[in-house]
Amino acid sequence: MKQPKFYRDISYDPSLLPNAFLAEKEKMTTCREDWVEHTGYSIGNPGWGLLYYMLLSTLDPHEFNVIVETGTNLGSTTIMLAQALIDSGRGGHIHTVEIDPRNHAEAEKRLVQAGVSEVVTCHCGNSVEVLEEIVNGVEKIRMAFLDGSHLLEIVFREFQICYPKLEKTSVVAFDNTYKITENGEPPRVFEALHEIQRQYGGNLINLPFVSWYTPGFALWQQVPFDHRCGL
Repeated sequence: MKQPKFYRDISYDPSLLPNAFLAEKEKMTTCREDWVEHTGYSIGNPGWGLLYYMLLSTLDPHEFNVIVETGTNLGSTTIMLAQALIDSGRGGHIHTVEIDPRNHAEAEKRLVQAGVSEVVTCHCGNSVEVLEEIVNGVEKIRMAFLDGSHLLEIVFREFQICYPKLEKTSVVAFDNTYKITENGEPPRVFEALHEIQRQYGGNLINLPFVSWYTPGFALWQQVPFDHRCGL
């Protein structure tokens, strides 16, 4: 693996975060060693703000918005997604999947403490298996954040599961997009994104200076317009 890069930022005013519970957790974070303890393996700032405002701008005011997330961890990013859904005043629900039972239980507790649990259902189990169940039970997916396993085969399979329920302008987000692998190592998110574009096309934007080890954050969308947007 290549040497780690860190672009998560703690030199900002955490009180500016949209959720007060998460802001309090961030106030206790003074160095890299604190990240995992207080907010888990999350994208942190500025990634949280990116997801928050992106979701606010993506939610459809005329339909029920389903958001799916893999890799709940301690629920910090889930809290930001949920806060955006609540603040939007638009209908919707978040389904998030975590494989570790301890993280799952802690995330459920934190979502209650953060005051956003009413718009989130936490699922515990293998992301591929649980995601298939979730997707089979919904009509459409407005936004997906695929951040569970970072191995190519899992990332790509999660995308495949979501794809049939994505609308033309739905957004799929990916964390840890930096090409960290070296020769002979298992391919990861970087390679998965190239395979998604090869097989499914679509529009991809990568933001390299977001998150930490491994940095990079990408957004995928099939087309920039549909009939409701004037095309």
